[in-house]
Amino acid sequence: MTTKTTGTEEQATDLELEISGMTCSSCANRIEKKLNKLEGVTATVNYATEKAKVTYSGDLSPEDLIATVEATGYSAALPAPSPSVGSAEAEGSAAPADRDDEAARWWQRVVVSAVLTVPVVLMSMIPALQFDNWQWLSLTLASPVVVWGALPFHRAAWTNARHGAATMDTLVSVGVISAFLWSLWALFFTHAGMPGMTMEFTLLPTNDEGGLHIYLEVAAAVTTFIVLGRYLEARAKKSSGAALRALLDMGAKDVAVLRDGAEVRIPVSQLAVGDSFVVRPGEKIATDGVVESGTSAVDASMLTGESVPVEVAPGDEVVGATVNAGGRLVVGATRVGSDTQLAQMARLVEEAQTGKAEVQRLADRVSGIFVPVVIGLALLTLVVWLLTGNPPTASFSAAVAVLIIACPCALGLATPTALMVGTGRGAQLGILIKGPQILENTRTVDTIVLDKTGTVTTGRMSVASVHPAEGESAAEVLRVAGALEDASEHPIARAVADHAREQVGDLPAVEGFTNHGGQGVAGVVDGHAVVVGRASWLREEWAMAVPASLLAAAEAAEGEGRTPVWVGWDGQIRATVVVSDTVKDSSAEAVSRLRELGLRPVLLTGDNDRAARAVAAQVGIAADDVVAEVLPQDKVDVVKRLQAEGATVAMVGDGVNDAAALAQADLGLAMGTGTDVAIEASDLTLVRGDLTAAPDAIRLARATLRTIKGNLFWAFAYNVAAIPLAALGLLNPLIAGAAMAFSSVFVVTNSLRLRRFRAA
Repeated sequence: MTTKTTGTEEQATDLELEISGMTCSSCANRIEKKLNKLEGVTATVNYATEKAKVTYSGDLSPEDLIATVEATGYSAALPAPSPSVGSAEAEGSAAPADRDDEAARWWQRVVVSAVLTVPVVLMSMIPALQFDNWQWLSLTLASPVVVWGALPFHRAAWTNARHGAATMDTLVSVGVISAFLWSLWALFFTHAGMPGMTMEFTLLPTNDEGGLHIYLEVAAAVTTFIVLGRYLEARAKKSSGAALRALLDMGAKDVAVLRDGAEVRIPVSQLAVGDSFVVRPGEKIATDGVVESGTSAVDASMLTGESVPVEVAPGDEVVGATVNAGGRLVVGATRVGSDTQLAQMARLVEEAQTGKAEVQRLADRVSGIFVPVVIGLALLTLVVWLLTGNPPTASFSAAVAVLIIACPCALGLATPTALMVGTGRGAQLGILIKGPQILENTRTVDTIVLDKTGTVTTGRMSVASVHPAEGESAAEVLRVAGALEDASEHPIARAVADHAREQVGDLPAVEGFTNHGGQGVAGVVDGHAVVVGRASWLREEWAMAVPASLLAAAEAAEGEGRTPVWVGWDGQIRATVVVSDTVKDSSAEAVSRLRELGLRPVLLTGDNDRAARAVAAQVGIAADDVVAEVLPQDKVDVVKRLQAEGATVAMVGDGVNDAAALAQADLGLAMGTGTDVAIEASDLTLVRGDLTAAPDAIRLARATLRTIKGNLFWAFAYNVAAIPLAALGLLNPLIAGAAMAFSSVFVVTNSLRLRRFRAA
């Protein structure tokens, strides 16, 4: 539960409730309407995940929200505290067990109902099996199916009736009970119960007079088909959430912590920030941390989808649940429990699965009014058939067929199942989709803005070359410049200092260090007044002349997209050190794949124009699509300008200075290797620091949206086509029940195809 302050200084609280008792999407729609009627409440109820996301303010409390749900006829509870991801508690968490229990309960009803129903259907369909008093054996076998097998539907229909509502379960219950009561009336009050009675089975409703047709096989078979459909739904919901559960179970279960120099094995849940723990080859890293000693290759494929192991050494950050593929590591824990990257990923996926896309809200509105309309249609069908001179048996059969065929369970499952599978598969590939509304945005995006540093390039500066002035030595230049830059945290400064230390060893101390706001740094090294920075700053501020020989080298470096850093002391420029930010190996391929998706790539950077164009040329971005020398605060204006020109803009970035632009873009994609601020502002997070994840993310989002729309089309088309057929007497209720169950299974199965999505 989180609390935030709104613009009116009123506290708004986000809360998640676990809902039980829902049997269809109409139930979720009713609960959602009731909650949203409360003042200051915005609620979304998801039938597939059986959870409600509620934002409320004012004097309301969680108990008030739970009471509202219970007054609607369902149960609600606050979720249990989340155990550490990957811990034993998480492994045995209730959600998977509940899904297993739900599937097991439905399977029990399927088996019992099927065993009792098959003889009833066979006797009803095959006159040769209709021995004397066969109809009474059918009644004996069908009664437990109608009463016990269909009990969940009857119970839900009764609960809803008490609250003045009707749901899809009402259609099933009324249809099954109607068929059963008609059969009882025929058996006890007409000669349908006489010995020797026979009955022909037809796919169309019969026009026999005299009540000779009984519908025990319809009542039993429809119950069995629908119970089978619910069992398959329960299994599919379990499968669709499998990726999230795999994510939760991915972490290590115990860890070897160093205590007074000795290794002590403890559960991961007892690990604390600051603890040092040992990771041997082949073991999972227990939690997020920093390598204190040892070198190794770390396999992060389970978490990021990236197949190539990453080399780590002391000072490098590592992520929990990744696998140590090489040597022994000692890691200092920096984040534990719900703060780890794995836990945050799981939380993002779960939040996305709980939300609703706009297309699902349309389906919910339709299903909310659908049930009373269908009951009205069934009654109208019965009346019209009777008024047009048809016998009661045929009239009744057509009305029951309308009730049963119309049950729109598929509508309620169309979006949630596809969303659960799509977001879960994305998590396995290192793509986090923050919410269902994001899917719709990916469809219209036509321009993608790529931040250069850290997105197209590695973001790690390195020294490419050193050009000393005449009479100066490269070693001395590195020793003096490296000492000064070692006092700065700027990425270019770190690159120069690290390179100097590698080349000349220990660096001398610095006195009087000053940083001059993006221009350069100054200080005293070995008695020399040293400055390192831009050529213009050294020329204008320190009156140092730029040697012609060094100017040519600097211009050549800029032409190649590199950055010259000028070094001077004692009033003279002594050298230029060329640093470069390497283009990622995968960036050119990623840009090509973005073009294949119909997107226009635009490179955005604060670097000089020549450097930006050089990088653009390397990755295949047109010179006209380069926006260079942009200050961090102006990135938002670039996105706004493109939008004003009619473009629908996606943006990929990774830094704090990208956060506002990511939020402004129609679709924001944050590199997971970037800052928390950028990730928070984005719509999609790419866990691996590889730009090829961007086209994969857009492809997956579009595939998920296509699946949702396909599901909704078939669900709507099924009902639109089937109801008139049933009303015209062209469907036997038994066939209608089988078709209705099949429609739900089809939608869920279609969604599960997303599990086969592969990164290109």
